[in-house]
Amino acid sequence: MNKKENKKHIYIYIGLSITLIFLLILIALYLINSKNNDEEKNISYTDLIKQINEQAVEKVEMTVGSTSIKVKLKGEEESKNAIIPSTQAFIELIQTKAEEGNEINVEQKQQNIFLKIPSMLFSLLPTLMMVALFVLIYKVQGLGDKGKIYDGEGNVSNVKFEDIAGLEEEKTELIEIVDFLKEPKRFYDMGAKIPKGILLYGKPGTGKTLIAKAIAGEAGVPFISMSGSEFIEMFAGLGASRVRKLFEKARKISPCIVFIDEIDAIGSRRTSQSGAESENNQTLNQLLVEMDGFEKNETIIVLAATNRPEMLDKALLRPGRFDRQITIAPPDIKGREEILKIHSKEKKFSKDVTLKSIAEDTAGFTGAELANILNEAAIIATINKHTEIEQIDIEEAVKKVTVGLQKNSRVVSQKEKNLTAYHEAGHAIVGKFLQTGEELKEISIIPRGPAGGYTMYKTNEDKFYKSKTEMEEKLIGLLGGRAAEKLALDDISTGARNDIQVATQIAKDMVTVYGMSDTLGPISLELEENLTIFGQNIEDIIGEEIKKLIDAAYQKAQIILNKNIDKLHILANLLLKEETITKEQFEKIFID
Repeated sequence: MNKKENKKHIYIYIGLSITLIFLLILIALYLINSKNNDEEKNISYTDLIKQINEQAVEKVEMTVGSTSIKVKLKGEEESKNAIIPSTQAFIELIQTKAEEGNEINVEQKQQNIFLKIPSMLFSLLPTLMMVALFVLIYKVQGLGDKGKIYDGEGNVSNVKFEDIAGLEEEKTELIEIVDFLKEPKRFYDMGAKIPKGILLYGKPGTGKTLIAKAIAGEAGVPFISMSGSEFIEMFAGLGASRVRKLFEKARKISPCIVFIDEIDAIGSRRTSQSGAESENNQTLNQLLVEMDGFEKNETIIVLAATNRPEMLDKALLRPGRFDRQITIAPPDIKGREEILKIHSKEKKFSKDVTLKSIAEDTAGFTGAELANILNEAAIIATINKHTEIEQIDIEEAVKKVTVGLQKNSRVVSQKEKNLTAYHEAGHAIVGKFLQTGEELKEISIIPRGPAGGYTMYKTNEDKFYKSKTEMEEKLIGLLGGRAAEKLALDDISTGARNDIQVATQIAKDMVTVYGMSDTLGPISLELEENLTIFGQNIEDIIGEEIKKLIDAAYQKAQIILNKNIDKLHILANLLLKEETITKEQFEKIFID
């Protein structure tokens, strides 16, 4: 049974349980209401004896096996209900009165089984509710068995290393794991121990899950896949049980690979708190115990993936649990080109399109993003009725993925157009005079996604480190739009919201993460819980340093624009006329 079907069955059990409980409550309310309505028609046993003695009773209806009777008094149309302590004693009383001349018509009936059902259900209500609850918990507990298995019966993962591009060093390091899974005895004979765990971490979309499947595919061993959130997704108290069941399953099909995606959901740092945090602690503790409990002949390797390794508990990362930690970084230009080759196999491209040019324009993109760009390009080419994917389709796909969908139908007032034109012109002109600025590609005031316009740069260089100068100039470029609004229109707008958010985050990271503050020096305050060890006013100093960086960048952007105010007006007017201009049109402004 697959994960989807299992979850569907669980929801069915929950629905049936809730329905059953609801019906039983309705029956209980009905019986209580019926009882209240019948109270006016009741007669006590003492009053019944008194009425018999006074010869006021005309008829008595009795039901076999029941102590409840109906009594009809003389002169009354409706019968009354009564409860007698003993059927035999009451019959003897009636017979005695008959001998004394007090004749009472006694009628005996068989009990109707259907009339007993509501009262029986009412008496069984607590038991039925407990049974329903236990069944529900039992079924939910079975979620520990729901890890998706690529087993050894023709269903082994069909992903191979050749299907993965851009991760050559990572694949080389993992080949020995494949060899260990294929021939564990050769390593055991040498006295080597199998690595118990391998942690893969990196940005989303870099291929962590894919490379885990490739290890299983290359080794030809079963591959059990689960997400960290699946251990604790429904009811508390079951996470540890699911971990135990997962590893019980792994031991039965060893040698195998257990893959836990997004392990930070259960592997985050333990705390002393109660509630949900306590549940996470129990689940993590069970995982630690299971990874410690591998026997020598149990060839089980735990692969885990996360994009937040700093969140994980230190006990999980020590050697003996996750022996190796491998960073899966975004691919470089060569890796991007190889990835594009894989995803372009079934696509038709025109002669003017080269995968190398796409790779040059997509620095920093992950494998998933590159696959998405080619897919969007194919969709755009189909919509445009092209027989092949053309360069214009690729460029539109990049814009769609990075900036958003173009909104030609949006009605924009002239005032907003003017403001957007000066804002984007400010970004472009400030960027041109920055030492570390990127090469301009296109400027547009046509709305895309949430943005009213955009300035696009050619990101053709892979950068793994950034200098302080580069980050400071990035702040200047981001604030160029706001500075142009103020300088040209003597007004500011909400259009700079995202620019300001990004700039503030960069300035904050410079001060608290990278130690680039002249006042605070090279210290990291990113993960420090008790900042007061640096002084009582440390937070004030951090705020002052961030503000100092932002203010300096804003002033430099204004200086650049003041020196090129005529170019700012020319570029803004050209944007209002053309709406979108290229690098060549932009450069021509500074030549003329």
